[in-house]
Amino acid sequence: MLELKKLANYSVFKCGHSSVVERLVANEKVEGSTPFARSISKVKTMIIWIASYPKSGNTYLRSFLSTYFYSKNGKFDFNLLLNINQFPSFRYSNRKAYTYFDAAQNWIPNQKEFFNKEKTFFLKTHNSLEQYFGHKFTTSSETLGAIYIVRDPRNVISSMCNHYSMSFDEALIRMNDNNASLSKKNSEGDLSNFSFLGSWSNHYKSWKNSFEFKTLFIKYEDLKNDAYNQFCKILEFIGELNGKNEVIDKKKLNNSIEATSFSNLKKQEQMHGFKESLSYKINDKTNFFNLGFKNDWKKNLPKEISDKINIQFSNELKDLKYE
Repeated sequence: MLELKKLANYSVFKCGHSSVVERLVANEKVEGSTPFARSISKVKTMIIWIASYPKSGNTYLRSFLSTYFYSKNGKFDFNLLLNINQFPSFRYSNRKAYTYFDAAQNWIPNQKEFFNKEKTFFLKTHNSLEQYFGHKFTTSSETLGAIYIVRDPRNVISSMCNHYSMSFDEALIRMNDNNASLSKKNSEGDLSNFSFLGSWSNHYKSWKNSFEFKTLFIKYEDLKNDAYNQFCKILEFIGELNGKNEVIDKKKLNNSIEATSFSNLKKQEQMHGFKESLSYKINDKTNFFNLGFKNDWKKNLPKEISDKINIQFSNELKDLKYE
């Protein structure tokens, strides 16, 4: 685990849309066919990123998507997550990178090598779209689109404290660090899994302000308050990226939402463990799925820290309509 550093028979129906933070950046649709699960290998498409700043609900969204697209009946188990892997990572690099610069230089070549344009690939990333010393993370040549999940930073910080065993002050420094990254050397000194984060603010703005490809923005909190419509909206967006009619398996959608509820994910971790947790390999009892939607900054965050975040991220909080 990285360490923190400086679509059977288908029923056609329309889903209602409620409050969601959305920005679809203009780009041409890629022609495709439907249904997604049967035609994915025939469509000339590319990468769809599941992107976020760390501890913002990426794994929760990944769990839903992997269950909907890669299970038979919408039943979840952690092995399904192997269908949506993280990038950058060692598995997607044939080039050694001994510096962060080398790793960044390899981002696009690795995408071109491992993800051909005859298949759609869902990939998880925590990478910013800010250039790293002149190197872009991805472009429209490799990417079809992205789903960016954003979470109230006042709840992100407490999740970071639990996950990375940090104090509130340490986590806030990280969230404001323009050079923050995720990385871990392997036994050969390779840094190919280097992800550039930057600050929480710059991370969000880098994806929001990109005109390279279409991006759907989803607020983590809306997945609790309006799960059905939000997940429906996500599936419709994926269908749009592939140039298809909006065709969704309604039963599988409901099953997938239920199977990947936060409480079920937490129960699965308690029963079987979760290999993506930092604590898994060291037999620590810290849970990856900790508080989830019960994480309420108004109850859990020291006023001194919440006041600082309100000032430091004031523009983003207003933009996202967080109180």
